[in-house]
Amino acid sequence: MGIPRISRRGLKICCGVTAIFLVIIAIVVTTLAFTLFKPKHPEITVYPQGLENIAFGLGGFFNATSVNATVGLILSINNRNYGSFKFKNTTAFVDYRGDVVAEVTIEQSLVPAHGKVNISASADIMVDRLITNTTFLADVLAGSVNFTMDTTVHGKVTVFKVLKFHASVPNRCDISIFILSQSFESTCRTKLKL
Repeated sequence: MGIPRISRRGLKICCGVTAIFLVIIAIVVTTLAFTLFKPKHPEITVYPQGLENIAFGLGGFFNATSVNATVGLILSINNRNYGSFKFKNTTAFVDYRGDVVAEVTIEQSLVPAHGKVNISASADIMVDRLITNTTFLADVLAGSVNFTMDTTVHGKVTVFKVLKFHASVPNRCDISIFILSQSFESTCRTKLKL
């Protein structure tokens, strides 16, 4: 026995309506993915807070003296995305004219969707490496000392508490300290990689 003509027609209409519905959903999802939900790079700003402690280490008779200092930092992270970002502990390295002069330990944290978080950290500066650089004194006399801080933060992005993606955020900050005015300026560049 053949399938009645009415049910074949109904099946064709049902398949056509379903196909149109799926195409509309695909267009809407694609449009939202490239506009509203397009990942945006987070905005990160570094605020030095001043010296916390200074430690002097005296070596043996023939060893050089070492001086270390700790500078408090506030890292301000502004998440402009629809997903929260939970990241792991990481270490940033502060560079002065090609020499690593400090390490910054950044503790894990959660940055909520469309939220802003301030994270306290500290930079352990190896002052002896800094002052033995041949251009340090010239920079101080010129009135400003420029540093670069590099790190890559690894973590997980969660969108609507359902979709989870691994992400990394490479970050590079240029920090200028102005000697006479005792002020600073920082410019950070980030790039979100999913």
